[in-house]
Amino acid sequence: MSQVRYYTEEGLKKLRDELHQLKTVDRPNISKQIAEARDKGDLSENAEYDAAKEAQGLLEMKIAKMEETLSNARIIDESQLSTDKVLILSKVKVKNLSMNNREMMYTLVAENEANLREGKISVDSPIGKGLLGKSKGEVVDIDVPSGIMKFEILEIAR
Repeated sequence: MSQVRYYTEEGLKKLRDELHQLKTVDRPNISKQIAEARDKGDLSENAEYDAAKEAQGLLEMKIAKMEETLSNARIIDESQLSTDKVLILSKVKVKNLSMNNREMMYTLVAENEANLREGKISVDSPIGKGLLGKSKGEVVDIDVPSGIMKFEILEIAR
């Protein structure tokens, strides 16, 4: 059973574009490689053919997974989201109380839209999970691989 995932319009378009690329460019390329390898003779000792067939299997698996993801994808209407609590697409300003009181701004996004350089963290990451549902002013202890981190939520915006 698949889980519903929420995306921005931009993130969903990116997923659809990637799937289109896999189906219209990558799939025909692999079929061409298989045909070329098949033309080289005995398939029982043809490493090129085996490699191309394996690549085809991996590609088809990736396409199937992406189609499943898209079938369970929902677009989020940001205008309907509250700023009382941290939700997906919230911009959260936090103070790291565990390390030098440094302030950081994160936007909580779907897993495939996460990009730490842009300040976008996944709602499925330890920090994302720890912030979800919390309110401004709360101090949150979050269990991360390096130990427990303590954050104070300073601001929630859209």
